[in-house]
Amino acid sequence: MFNGIIYNQGIIKSIKKNSKYESGSLVIEIASNIKFKKSDIGESVCCDGVCLTLIRIKKKSFLFYLSKETLKRSNFKYAKAGKHINIEKSLLHGQKISGHYVQGHIDSTAKIKNIVLIDKSWVIKLELENKKLYRYLIEKASIAINGVSLTLSKVVKGYFEINVIPHTLKLTNLRNLKIKDIVNVELDIFGKYILKLSE
Repeated sequence: MFNGIIYNQGIIKSIKKNSKYESGSLVIEIASNIKFKKSDIGESVCCDGVCLTLIRIKKKSFLFYLSKETLKRSNFKYAKAGKHINIEKSLLHGQKISGHYVQGHIDSTAKIKNIVLIDKSWVIKLELENKKLYRYLIEKASIAINGVSLTLSKVVKGYFEINVIPHTLKLTNLRNLKIKDIVNVELDIFGKYILKLSE
């Protein structure tokens, strides 16, 4: 479990096939200043909003396993060396929750349709790949974009908008977004379950 508040980033060094794992899966190496211990191997780490398993620690980089399911649902299928990645360690019991509960289970990807600068903040217009998920979007509700906890500022048929303040832009890879880029989207866990129960 994570909370979508990003203080660390990394850069993809490589993405490779590995015969030790299932066919179609990959191993990704990310260089970062974030600190891990040997005892952290096997732990879950949120990388661009995706819950990945830490499988190896090098001097200045870390290796994570990418399953076929992860590649199918996330933007990691388009990832290349040199891309900046948002990184968040899993929460500790009793830790302050500044964002919202994020599982690292990607519901869909979304395409950036437009970016407008208003008073140093970015208003980003996005279109979900999975159109059936618009029913879960509610204005002022939480959403995670590339693992960043954000608030839905506008929801209409066919697209939604988020506002990203300068502080968030400074600390995350959202500042690198361009029109047509693909981002990872996780919907608010409580909204999904409440709607499911109401049906």
